[in-house]
Amino acid sequence: MNGETAELIDLPGCYSLTASTPAESATRDFLLQEEIDAVINIIDASVLSRSLELTLQLVELGLPVAVCLNMMDEAHRKGIRIDGGTLAGELGVPVVETVAAEGVGIHELFQTVLELARKPAVPACGLRYHCDTETVITDLAAWLEPNLTGQDCLPPRLLAIKLLEGDEHMLDMASAATRESVAAARQELADARGRPAEEVIESERHALSMQLFESCARVTHAVKDLREQLDLLLTHRVWGYLFLGGMLAAFFGMVYGAGSLLEPPILRLFDQATNAATSWLGANGLALTIVTGLLQGLSGGVAIVLPYLLPFLIGMAILEDVGYLPRVAYLMDSLMHRIGLHGVAIVPAILGYGCSVPAVMATRILASARDRFIAAVISTLVPCSARMTVIFGLVAFYLGPFWALLIYALNILVVAGSGKLLSTIMPESSPGLILEVPPYHLPKCRVVLSKTWLRLREFIVVAWPVLIAGSVLLSLAEHYHWDTAVNHVLAPFTVLLGLPEVVGTTLIFGILRKELSMIMLIQALGTPHVLSVMTASQIVVFTLFVTFYIPCVATLAALVKETGWKVTAAVTAYSLLAATLIALAGRALPI
Repeated sequence: MNGETAELIDLPGCYSLTASTPAESATRDFLLQEEIDAVINIIDASVLSRSLELTLQLVELGLPVAVCLNMMDEAHRKGIRIDGGTLAGELGVPVVETVAAEGVGIHELFQTVLELARKPAVPACGLRYHCDTETVITDLAAWLEPNLTGQDCLPPRLLAIKLLEGDEHMLDMASAATRESVAAARQELADARGRPAEEVIESERHALSMQLFESCARVTHAVKDLREQLDLLLTHRVWGYLFLGGMLAAFFGMVYGAGSLLEPPILRLFDQATNAATSWLGANGLALTIVTGLLQGLSGGVAIVLPYLLPFLIGMAILEDVGYLPRVAYLMDSLMHRIGLHGVAIVPAILGYGCSVPAVMATRILASARDRFIAAVISTLVPCSARMTVIFGLVAFYLGPFWALLIYALNILVVAGSGKLLSTIMPESSPGLILEVPPYHLPKCRVVLSKTWLRLREFIVVAWPVLIAGSVLLSLAEHYHWDTAVNHVLAPFTVLLGLPEVVGTTLIFGILRKELSMIMLIQALGTPHVLSVMTASQIVVFTLFVTFYIPCVATLAALVKETGWKVTAAVTAYSLLAATLIALAGRALPI
C-alpha cells in the first residue's frame, strides 16, 4: 500500500490464548515468540460480545492491536448498531469497520495497521476485573515480575491471568516456586469467590466482554429475510439430508455433463495431431515416441482432466462462498458421532473432496491424537478432485454416471465403516460439535474465479508437467521395453485383481498423482477407447483400486509432517489393504 510492502500472516482462528488444539497452539506460539509489528484481530461484528474475549487477551499481551469489525452488514441485519469510536476508546486500540465480502473498509484497515506498526510499542493495559479478582491478579503479577524465567515473553499481568486459569502450557514452563505461588493464589481466589479460579477468570472475561458490548452497541429489531427459513429447511433432520442428496446428485451431474460434452471433441483433435505426427515422422523411431508421449501428456490434461476438474472446482468454490459447507458439517455431525468421532472431524473429510493435502493438514484442529489419526485415515480415503477425474473419466464416461454415483456411495460406506472400525479399536469419548456457521452470501464471481484458479494452478503448475514428463517416460519405457519388466514384477498383483498386465506400470505413476494413473492407462493400452480393450468389470475394478489405494506423494508428505512416519505407514498400509479388498469385491460384481 502506498508503495510499501508488508508480510501478512494468516494465523488459525482461535477464541483464547489458552490453546486446546494444535492449530490454536500454533497461533499462541506465533504471537508469543515471533517479532510482530502489529496484530489485526478480525472479529465477527454480528456476535461481538463473544468475539471480544480474545481481544481482551490480545490487548493485555501488549502487542499493537487493530480490531477489524468485520461483517458489519450482518450485524445491521440482526439489528445491532455498533459505535466503533466508543469501542476503540474502551479498549484503547484502533477499531475499523469492514464488510470484507464487499471490499468495504479494507483500505482503511490496512492504512490504520501501517500507522499502528510505525508507532512505538505501548505497555499492556487491559480492562480491570472486579476488586477481589483484581487484587489476586495484581499480587501474583507483582511476585512474578522479578521471578520470570521461561515465560518472560509474556507481560506479568497476562501471565498471572493465564496461570490462574490453569493454562497447562504456562504451568509446564513454570518453576517449582512459581507453581507453589500460583497454587496459593488460585486457592485465595477460589475462597474469595466460592468457585474454582479458572471459572472465576472465565466469568470475569465474559462479563467484561458483555460490558463492552453494552457500552458500544445498541440492539434494535432484526431485519427478517428468507435466510432463517432456508436454514431451517437445509438443516432439518429429514429435509436437510434430502436436499443434500439432491444437491450432490445435481453437482456431480453437472460435472459429468460438462466433462462428457468436452472430452470427445478434444480427444479427436489430439488423435488427429498424433496421426499427423505419425505421417510426418514415420511409424517408428525415437522422435515419434517422444512426440507421441508429449501429445498424450498434453491431451491427458486438456481433454481428460480439465473438462471434469474445472467444473468441479468452480462448483466447490460456489458452495464454499454461499456458506453451505458448514451446514453439511452440521448435518453430518450425528453420523460422525455414530462412528466414534468428534463432529468437527467432518471438516477434513469435506476438504478431502477438493484435495487430500489440506484435508490432512486440517486434522490439526482436532484436540485428540486418536481423533487426528482416524480423521487422517478418513480424509485420505475420500476421493479428491484428482481421483474424481479418474471416476468420471473412466467409469462415468464409459459406463454411465449411475456407476460413478455408486462408487461415491460406496466410498461413503467405506469411510463410515473405517471410522467405526478404528474408533472401536481405539475407544475414546468424543465431545460435541462447536462449529462457526457463517451466514449465507451470494457468491462473488471474482472470488469464485480466484479460488478456482488458486486450486487449478496446482494442477497446471505442478501436476501437468509431471503428467507430461511421466507420459514421455512411459513412451520411452515402451520404446525400449523397460515397462515389460515392471509389469512382470507386478503381474501377480494385477492378475489377482483380474486386470491386464500392462496396468502395473500405471499404478506406480498413480502414486505420484492420481490422475496420472488414468492418463498412463490410456497410453499403456495404446488407445483412448478403453472399453475396446478392457471389460466393464475391469474398468470398475481399476477405478475402485485407484480410488482407495496409497495416497499420492504430496499427501504422504503432509501426513509425515502432521502425524509422523509411523502413522503415515499405518495409513498407507490400511489404504492399500482396503483398496485391494474392495477391488476384489468389485471383481465379483455382475457388470
